[in-house]
Amino acid sequence: MTDPAHDPSVASPVNPVNLVNPVNPVNPVDPVAVWRRAAPGAVLLDGFHALKHAVRFGAEVLVAVTADRAAALALADELAVDVRDTLAALLTEVPHGTYASLVPRPHPTAVAALAVRPDRAGNLAKLAHAPRTAPVVVLDQPRNLGNAGAVVRLAAGLGATGVVTTGTLDPWHPTVVRGGAGLHFATAVERLSVDELPPGPLFALDPEGEDIRSLILPDEALLAFGSERTGLTAELRERADHLVALPMRPQVSSYNLATSVAMTLYHWSATGGAPA
Repeated sequence: MTDPAHDPSVASPVNPVNLVNPVNPVNPVDPVAVWRRAAPGAVLLDGFHALKHAVRFGAEVLVAVTADRAAALALADELAVDVRDTLAALLTEVPHGTYASLVPRPHPTAVAALAVRPDRAGNLAKLAHAPRTAPVVVLDQPRNLGNAGAVVRLAAGLGATGVVTTGTLDPWHPTVVRGGAGLHFATAVERLSVDELPPGPLFALDPEGEDIRSLILPDEALLAFGSERTGLTAELRERADHLVALPMRPQVSSYNLATSVAMTLYHWSATGGAPA
């Protein structure tokens, strides 16, 4: 991807005056050309809420388009007044067909943007920082992109340090970012091997573990969750310091992955963790 700092045709995320829009038509540049040039290496922000959250948490937005600028700004007036002016400067209106051609699946809000992916080294430093003030969520070889996105959203909402995936799933896949509503920028999200996991006691969720209600999860914990179909891998289970079980009615086989993460992070927050 072209470095936006050295490409005068890419709008600055702070003062994006280079794109055509009804408010600021200075030095116009075709937003579609900018999009197609930046897309291969950029993060797709799919929908108004993804863009809103990314902007709130400091994402470097390269280009943002909408098929209905007035409707997008009306949403900003209602739901995101804190970043309304930034969104107004970023958003360029294009025909609906043009917008639809840029995204895999048009969003009901008809808003999309591209942003720079956070620096991996910076994320790894956040994950490894000691002492941590909140756990790291580890998804052990997850399979469902939407579920992974929901976990990122939960982790951001409850203030987890980050979300790490093992295996082949890319946690920055557009479907995961869409499921996370752009909140990848509010926490550290990376893919690592089990050997590369950050330091800290590893609490792995497993039906054979100790009831979570009898435990206090430390801030520096790694909270590991297996896939819904196969559970924890042998490699991660061997690495675990503690096996932890969620309360579950007999004859109910399992919880959804995001539900399990929500219950575990809530238990952490309710027993002393999570900032008010």
